Amino acid sequence: MRTTVGIIGAGPAGLLLARLLHNAGIDSVVLESRDRAYVERRQRAGILEQGTVDVLRAAGAGERMDREGLPHDGIELRFAKRRHRVDFPALTGGRSVMVYAQTEVCKDLIALRLKEGGPLLFEAEALAVEGAETDRPRVRFRQGGAEDVLECDYVVGCDGFWGVARSAVPAGLGRTFERTYPFGWLGILADVAPSHDELVYARHDRGFALLSMRSPSVSRLYLQVPADTDAESWSDEEIWAELERRFETDDDWVLNRGPITQKSVTPMRSYVHEPMRHGRLFLAGDAAHIVPPTGAKGLNLAVGDVVTFARALAHRTGTGSDELLDAYSATCLRRVWQAERFSYDMTALLHPAPDATPFENRLQLARLDRIASSRAAETDLAEAYTGFPVG
Repeated sequence: MRTTVGIIGAGPAGLLLARLLHNAGIDSVVLESRDRAYVERRQRAGILEQGTVDVLRAAGAGERMDREGLPHDGIELRFAKRRHRVDFPALTGGRSVMVYAQTEVCKDLIALRLKEGGPLLFEAEALAVEGAETDRPRVRFRQGGAEDVLECDYVVGCDGFWGVARSAVPAGLGRTFERTYPFGWLGILADVAPSHDELVYARHDRGFALLSMRSPSVSRLYLQVPADTDAESWSDEEIWAELERRFETDDDWVLNRGPITQKSVTPMRSYVHEPMRHGRLFLAGDAAHIVPPTGAKGLNLAVGDVVTFARALAHRTGTGSDELLDAYSATCLRRVWQAERFSYDMTALLHPAPDATPFENRLQLARLDRIASSRAAETDLAEAYTGFPVG
Protein backbone atom coordinates (compact mmCIF):
# COMPACT_ATOMS: atom_id res chain seq x y z
CA MET A 1 0.00 0.00 0.00
CA ARG A 2 1.33 3.44 -0.89
CA THR A 3 0.27 7.01 -0.07
CA THR A 4 1.69 10.49 0.32
CA VAL A 5 1.01 10.84 4.05
CA GLY A 6 0.63 7.94 6.45
CA ILE A 7 -1.33 9.03 9.51
CA ILE A 8 -1.13 6.91 12.65
CA GLY A 9 -4.14 7.40 14.90
CA ALA A 10 -7.78 8.30 14.21
CA GLY A 11 -8.32 10.67 17.07
CA PRO A 12 -9.33 14.26 16.29
CA ALA A 13 -5.79 15.19 15.22
CA GLY A 14 -5.34 12.36 12.73
CA LEU A 15 -8.85 12.65 11.35
CA LEU A 16 -8.64 16.42 10.96
CA LEU A 17 -5.26 16.15 9.27
CA ALA A 18 -6.72 13.67 6.78
CA ARG A 19 -9.55 16.10 6.08
CA LEU A 20 -7.22 19.07 5.60
CA LEU A 21 -4.99 17.08 3.25
CA HIS A 22 -8.02 15.84 1.29
CA ASN A 23 -9.20 19.42 0.84
CA ALA A 24 -5.71 20.34 -0.41
CA GLY A 25 -5.70 17.48 -2.92
CA ILE A 26 -3.11 15.43 -1.01
CA ASP A 27 -3.78 11.72 -0.46
CA SER A 28 -3.36 9.97 2.87
CA VAL A 29 -4.13 6.75 4.69
CA VAL A 30 -5.24 6.69 8.34
CA LEU A 31 -4.34 3.71 10.54
CA GLU A 32 -6.28 3.24 13.79
CA SER A 33 -5.66 0.36 16.17
CA ARG A 34 -9.17 0.46 17.69
CA ASP A 35 -12.54 -0.17 16.08
CA ARG A 36 -14.84 2.63 14.97
CA ALA A 37 -17.23 2.24 17.91
CA TYR A 38 -14.39 2.69 20.40
CA VAL A 39 -13.11 5.85 18.71
CA GLU A 40 -16.59 7.34 18.59
CA ARG A 41 -17.26 6.81 22.30
CA ARG A 42 -13.80 7.64 23.70
CA GLN A 43 -14.43 10.45 26.21
CA ARG A 44 -11.80 13.17 26.21
CA ALA A 45 -11.80 16.93 25.80
CA GLY A 46 -14.87 19.08 25.33
CA ILE A 47 -13.70 22.69 24.94
CA LEU A 48 -12.87 24.01 21.46
CA GLU A 49 -10.94 27.25 21.15
CA GLN A 50 -12.05 29.90 18.69
CA GLY A 51 -9.29 28.86 16.29
CA THR A 52 -10.33 25.20 16.42
CA VAL A 53 -13.94 26.12 15.72
CA ASP A 54 -12.82 28.24 12.75
CA VAL A 55 -10.67 25.40 11.37
CA LEU A 56 -13.50 22.85 11.60
CA ARG A 57 -15.87 25.21 9.84
CA ALA A 58 -13.38 25.97 7.08
CA ALA A 59 -12.71 22.24 6.63
CA GLY A 60 -16.42 21.54 6.09
CA ALA A 61 -16.71 19.73 9.42
CA GLY A 62 -18.61 22.30 11.45
CA GLU A 63 -22.25 21.85 10.46
CA ARG A 64 -23.34 19.65 13.38
CA MET A 65 -21.02 21.48 15.78
CA ASP A 66 -22.77 24.76 14.95
CA ARG A 67 -26.16 23.12 15.33
CA GLU A 68 -25.57 21.15 18.55
CA GLY A 69 -22.49 22.71 20.18
CA LEU A 70 -22.78 25.15 23.08
CA PRO A 71 -21.06 28.52 22.45
CA HIS A 72 -19.57 29.94 25.64
CA ASP A 73 -18.64 33.58 26.03
CA GLY A 74 -16.91 33.21 29.38
CA ILE A 75 -16.09 31.20 32.47
CA GLU A 76 -16.74 31.77 36.14
CA LEU A 77 -13.98 31.78 38.74
CA ARG A 78 -15.15 30.87 42.21
CA PHE A 79 -13.07 31.40 45.35
CA ALA A 80 -13.66 32.36 48.98
CA LYS A 81 -17.41 31.94 48.24
CA ARG A 82 -17.10 34.73 45.66
CA ARG A 83 -18.12 34.50 42.00
CA HIS A 84 -16.35 36.35 39.20
CA ARG A 85 -17.24 36.00 35.51
CA VAL A 86 -14.55 36.42 32.85
CA ASP A 87 -16.18 37.86 29.71
CA PHE A 88 -14.19 36.51 26.75
CA PRO A 89 -15.55 38.59 23.83
CA ALA A 90 -15.25 41.84 25.78
CA LEU A 91 -11.61 41.10 26.60
CA THR A 92 -10.40 39.48 23.36
CA GLY A 93 -12.06 41.43 20.58
CA GLY A 94 -14.89 38.96 20.14
CA ARG A 95 -13.31 35.52 20.64
CA SER A 96 -15.13 32.77 22.53
CA VAL A 97 -15.07 28.96 22.90
CA MET A 98 -17.39 26.09 22.04
CA VAL A 99 -18.43 23.14 24.21
CA TYR A 100 -18.53 20.21 21.79
CA ALA A 101 -17.18 16.84 22.88
CA GLN A 102 -14.19 15.19 21.23
CA THR A 103 -16.37 12.15 20.55
CA GLU A 104 -18.66 14.30 18.42
CA VAL A 105 -15.73 15.87 16.54
CA CYS A 106 -14.49 12.36 15.74
CA LYS A 107 -17.92 11.20 14.59
CA ASP A 108 -18.19 14.16 12.21
CA LEU A 109 -14.71 13.68 10.77
CA ILE A 110 -15.10 9.90 10.42
CA ALA A 111 -18.36 10.37 8.50
CA LEU A 112 -16.71 12.86 6.17
CA ARG A 113 -13.68 10.64 5.64
CA LEU A 114 -15.77 7.60 4.79
CA LYS A 115 -18.00 9.63 2.47
CA GLU A 116 -15.49 11.89 0.71
CA GLY A 117 -11.95 10.99 1.68
CA GLY A 118 -9.42 8.22 1.30
CA PRO A 119 -8.71 5.05 3.29
CA LEU A 120 -9.49 4.94 7.01
CA LEU A 121 -8.42 1.58 8.39
CA PHE A 122 -9.84 0.59 11.77
CA GLU A 123 -8.33 -2.25 13.82
CA ALA A 124 -5.07 -1.61 11.98
CA GLU A 125 -2.35 -1.59 14.64
CA ALA A 126 0.81 0.32 13.75
CA LEU A 127 3.79 -1.80 14.80
CA ALA A 128 6.73 0.39 13.80
CA VAL A 129 7.84 3.38 11.77
CA GLU A 130 10.85 2.53 9.64
CA GLY A 131 13.13 4.59 7.43
CA ALA A 132 12.14 7.96 8.86
CA GLU A 133 15.52 9.36 7.76
CA THR A 134 14.88 8.38 4.13
CA ASP A 135 12.55 9.84 1.52
CA ARG A 136 10.42 6.66 1.65
CA PRO A 137 9.42 6.04 5.26
CA ARG A 138 7.22 3.02 6.02
CA VAL A 139 4.70 2.05 8.65
CA ARG A 140 4.45 -1.64 9.47
CA PHE A 141 0.98 -2.49 10.69
CA ARG A 142 -1.20 -5.49 11.47
CA GLN A 143 -4.85 -5.85 10.46
CA GLY A 144 -6.98 -8.96 10.58
CA GLY A 145 -4.08 -11.04 11.85
CA ALA A 146 -1.87 -10.23 8.85
CA GLU A 147 1.03 -7.80 8.66
CA ASP A 148 1.30 -5.21 5.91
CA VAL A 149 3.42 -2.17 5.05
CA LEU A 150 2.26 1.35 4.27
CA GLU A 151 4.85 3.18 2.17
CA CYS A 152 4.70 6.98 2.41
CA ASP A 153 6.42 10.21 1.57
CA TYR A 154 5.71 11.44 5.11
CA VAL A 155 4.45 9.88 8.36
CA VAL A 156 2.53 11.85 10.96
CA GLY A 157 2.21 10.26 14.40
CA CYS A 158 -1.11 11.22 16.01
CA ASP A 159 -1.10 8.06 18.12
CA GLY A 160 -0.70 9.52 21.59
CA PHE A 161 1.92 9.21 24.29
CA TRP A 162 2.10 5.40 24.18
CA GLY A 163 2.09 5.10 20.38
CA VAL A 164 4.88 3.84 18.14
CA ALA A 165 5.59 7.17 16.42
CA ARG A 166 7.44 8.88 19.26
CA SER A 167 9.42 5.72 20.03
CA ALA A 168 10.74 5.82 16.44
CA VAL A 169 12.76 8.94 17.27
CA PRO A 170 16.23 7.79 18.39
CA ALA A 171 16.69 8.47 22.10
CA GLY A 172 19.86 10.48 21.60
CA LEU A 173 18.17 12.90 19.21
CA GLY A 174 15.30 13.97 21.42
CA ARG A 175 14.86 15.77 24.70
CA THR A 176 11.91 15.60 27.06
CA PHE A 177 10.57 18.02 29.66
CA GLU A 178 7.97 16.88 32.14
CA ARG A 179 6.25 17.41 35.44
CA THR A 180 3.96 15.00 37.29
CA TYR A 181 1.44 16.48 39.71
CA PRO A 182 0.62 14.90 43.09
CA PHE A 183 -3.12 15.06 42.40
CA GLY A 184 -5.61 14.05 39.72
CA TRP A 185 -9.20 14.76 38.76
CA LEU A 186 -12.06 12.50 39.78
CA GLY A 187 -14.44 13.10 36.88
CA ILE A 188 -18.08 12.15 36.54
CA LEU A 189 -20.73 12.23 33.84
CA ALA A 190 -24.22 12.78 35.22
CA ASP A 191 -27.62 12.76 33.57
CA VAL A 192 -28.65 16.15 34.88
CA ALA A 193 -28.85 19.63 33.39
CA PRO A 194 -25.75 21.73 34.10
CA SER A 195 -26.08 23.94 37.17
CA HIS A 196 -24.63 26.93 35.33
CA ASP A 197 -24.65 28.01 31.70
CA GLU A 198 -20.85 28.38 31.59
CA LEU A 199 -17.90 26.50 33.06
CA VAL A 200 -17.16 27.15 36.73
CA TYR A 201 -13.57 26.86 38.02
CA ALA A 202 -13.62 26.69 41.82
CA ARG A 203 -10.66 27.05 44.14
CA HIS A 204 -11.45 25.77 47.65
CA ASP A 205 -9.27 24.91 50.63
CA ARG A 206 -10.47 21.30 50.27
CA GLY A 207 -9.36 21.22 46.64
CA PHE A 208 -10.26 22.31 43.12
CA ALA A 209 -13.61 21.59 41.44
CA LEU A 210 -14.82 22.13 37.89
CA LEU A 211 -18.36 22.33 36.61
CA SER A 212 -18.56 21.56 32.91
CA MET A 213 -21.06 19.94 30.55
CA ARG A 214 -21.44 17.74 27.50
CA SER A 215 -24.95 18.85 26.50
CA PRO A 216 -27.95 20.73 27.93
CA SER A 217 -28.92 17.51 29.74
CA VAL A 218 -25.52 15.98 30.64
CA SER A 219 -23.15 17.47 33.21
CA ARG A 220 -19.40 16.82 33.44
CA LEU A 221 -17.89 17.59 36.86
CA TYR A 222 -14.48 17.12 38.44
CA LEU A 223 -12.91 17.05 41.89
CA GLN A 224 -9.23 17.36 42.79
CA VAL A 225 -8.18 14.11 44.50
CA PRO A 226 -4.87 12.41 45.40
CA ALA A 227 -3.16 10.98 42.33
CA ASP A 228 -3.59 7.35 43.44
CA THR A 229 -7.35 7.61 44.03
CA ASP A 230 -9.61 4.74 42.95
CA ALA A 231 -12.73 6.30 41.41
CA GLU A 232 -14.92 3.51 42.78
CA SER A 233 -13.83 4.32 46.33
CA TRP A 234 -16.08 7.40 46.18
CA SER A 235 -19.81 6.79 46.51
CA ASP A 236 -22.21 8.92 44.49
CA GLU A 237 -23.40 10.66 47.64
CA GLU A 238 -19.84 11.48 48.71
CA ILE A 239 -19.09 12.98 45.28
CA TRP A 240 -22.17 15.22 45.24
CA ALA A 241 -21.60 16.33 48.83
CA GLU A 242 -17.98 17.25 48.12
CA LEU A 243 -18.91 19.10 44.94
CA GLU A 244 -21.47 21.13 46.91
CA ARG A 245 -18.83 22.07 49.49
CA ARG A 246 -16.30 23.21 46.91
CA PHE A 247 -18.78 25.18 44.79
CA GLU A 248 -20.30 26.93 47.83
CA THR A 249 -21.14 30.62 47.37
CA ASP A 250 -22.59 33.43 49.45
CA ASP A 251 -25.73 33.61 47.30
CA ASP A 252 -28.52 31.11 46.62
CA TRP A 253 -26.77 29.14 43.85
CA VAL A 254 -27.66 25.42 43.94
CA LEU A 255 -25.86 22.43 42.41
CA ASN A 256 -28.17 20.14 40.45
CA ARG A 257 -27.85 16.46 41.32
CA GLY A 258 -28.62 13.51 39.07
CA PRO A 259 -27.69 9.91 38.27
CA ILE A 260 -23.93 9.42 37.81
CA THR A 261 -23.28 7.32 34.70
CA GLN A 262 -19.47 7.32 34.64
CA LYS A 263 -16.57 7.81 37.06
CA SER A 264 -12.87 7.99 36.29
CA VAL A 265 -9.65 9.55 37.58
CA THR A 266 -7.54 11.64 35.19
CA PRO A 267 -3.82 11.93 36.05
CA MET A 268 -2.22 15.36 35.80
CA ARG A 269 1.05 15.82 33.98
CA SER A 270 2.94 18.22 31.76
CA TYR A 271 5.16 16.79 29.03
CA VAL A 272 6.98 18.05 25.92
CA HIS A 273 9.14 16.13 23.47
CA GLU A 274 11.60 18.16 21.40
CA PRO A 275 11.95 18.17 18.49
CA MET A 276 8.55 17.24 17.05
CA ARG A 277 10.15 15.96 13.84
CA HIS A 278 12.69 13.33 12.88
CA GLY A 279 13.41 13.12 9.17
CA ARG A 280 10.07 12.57 7.48
CA LEU A 281 8.34 11.56 10.70
CA PHE A 282 6.30 14.34 12.32
CA LEU A 283 4.74 14.13 15.80
CA ALA A 284 1.41 15.76 16.60
CA GLY A 285 -0.83 16.02 19.65
CA ASP A 286 -0.19 13.80 22.66
CA ALA A 287 2.61 12.01 20.82
CA ALA A 288 4.63 15.20 21.34
CA HIS A 289 3.09 17.02 24.30
CA ILE A 290 0.65 16.64 27.19
CA VAL A 291 -0.90 19.37 29.33
CA PRO A 292 -2.93 19.16 32.52
CA PRO A 293 -6.59 19.64 31.56
CA THR A 294 -7.05 22.79 33.62
CA GLY A 295 -6.37 25.06 30.64
CA ALA A 296 -8.52 23.08 28.14
CA LYS A 297 -5.60 22.96 25.71
CA GLY A 298 -4.93 19.32 24.76
CA LEU A 299 -7.20 18.84 21.75
CA ASN A 300 -6.65 22.41 20.63
CA LEU A 301 -2.88 22.01 20.62
CA ALA A 302 -3.25 18.90 18.47
CA VAL A 303 -5.37 20.87 16.02
CA GLY A 304 -2.67 23.53 15.84
CA ASP A 305 -0.06 20.88 15.05
CA VAL A 306 -1.95 19.30 12.16
CA VAL A 307 -2.97 22.66 10.71
CA THR A 308 0.71 23.63 10.72
CA PHE A 309 1.71 20.38 8.99
CA ALA A 310 -1.05 20.53 6.39
CA ARG A 311 -0.19 24.12 5.58
CA ALA A 312 3.51 23.25 5.28
CA LEU A 313 2.90 20.27 3.01
CA ALA A 314 0.51 22.24 0.80
CA HIS A 315 3.25 24.88 0.51
CA ARG A 316 5.74 22.15 -0.45
CA THR A 317 3.35 20.79 -3.06
CA GLY A 318 2.68 24.21 -4.54
CA THR A 319 6.19 25.69 -4.49
CA GLY A 320 8.65 22.81 -4.10
CA SER A 321 10.05 24.51 -1.01
CA ASP A 322 10.64 22.60 2.24
CA GLU A 323 10.90 25.83 4.23
CA LEU A 324 7.67 25.39 6.20
CA LEU A 325 8.17 21.66 6.73
CA ASP A 326 11.65 22.34 8.08
CA ALA A 327 10.15 24.92 10.46
CA TYR A 328 7.36 22.57 11.65
CA SER A 329 8.83 21.69 15.03
CA ALA A 330 9.90 25.22 15.96
CA THR A 331 6.58 26.67 14.78
CA CYS A 332 4.53 24.19 16.80
CA LEU A 333 6.70 24.42 19.90
CA ARG A 334 6.20 28.17 20.22
CA ARG A 335 2.50 27.55 20.66
CA VAL A 336 3.01 24.39 22.72
CA TRP A 337 5.14 26.14 25.32
CA GLN A 338 2.66 28.99 25.68
CA ALA A 339 -0.07 26.43 26.25
CA GLU A 340 2.14 24.55 28.72
CA ARG A 341 2.77 27.80 30.56
CA PHE A 342 -0.92 28.69 30.70
CA SER A 343 -2.01 25.20 31.75
CA TYR A 344 0.62 25.11 34.49
CA ASP A 345 -0.41 28.58 35.70
CA MET A 346 -4.08 27.64 35.83
CA THR A 347 -3.27 24.42 37.67
CA ALA A 348 -1.08 26.22 40.22
CA LEU A 349 -3.69 28.96 40.60
CA LEU A 350 -6.63 26.69 41.40
CA HIS A 351 -5.27 23.51 43.03
CA PRO A 352 -4.10 23.68 46.66
CA ALA A 353 -0.98 21.52 46.89
CA PRO A 354 -1.17 18.65 49.40
CA ASP A 355 1.71 20.21 51.36
CA ALA A 356 0.75 23.85 50.81
CA THR A 357 1.51 26.29 53.62
CA PRO A 358 -0.99 28.94 54.77
CA PHE A 359 1.20 31.51 53.01
CA GLU A 360 0.93 29.65 49.70
CA ASN A 361 -2.82 29.28 50.06
CA ARG A 362 -3.19 33.02 50.62
CA LEU A 363 -1.06 33.69 47.55
CA GLN A 364 -3.52 31.69 45.45
CA LEU A 365 -6.38 33.82 46.75
CA ALA A 366 -4.39 36.97 46.07
CA ARG A 367 -3.77 35.90 42.47
CA LEU A 368 -7.47 35.19 41.96
CA ASP A 369 -8.39 38.51 43.49
CA ARG A 370 -5.95 40.20 41.10
CA ILE A 371 -7.69 38.61 38.10
CA ALA A 372 -11.08 39.67 39.47
CA SER A 373 -9.97 43.28 40.01
CA SER A 374 -7.55 43.95 37.14
CA ARG A 375 -8.67 44.12 33.51
CA ALA A 376 -5.09 43.50 32.39
CA ALA A 377 -4.79 40.28 34.42
CA GLU A 378 -8.25 39.17 33.32
CA THR A 379 -7.42 39.87 29.68
CA ASP A 380 -4.29 37.73 29.86
CA LEU A 381 -6.38 34.79 31.08
CA ALA A 382 -9.10 35.34 28.47
CA GLU A 383 -6.66 35.61 25.58
CA ALA A 384 -4.89 32.40 26.57
CA TYR A 385 -8.09 30.47 27.26
CA THR A 386 -9.68 31.32 23.91
CA GLY A 387 -6.51 30.30 22.08
CA PHE A 388 -3.06 31.20 20.85
CA PRO A 389 -2.50 31.93 17.14
CA VAL A 390 -1.59 28.96 14.96
CA GLY A 391 1.75 29.43 13.19
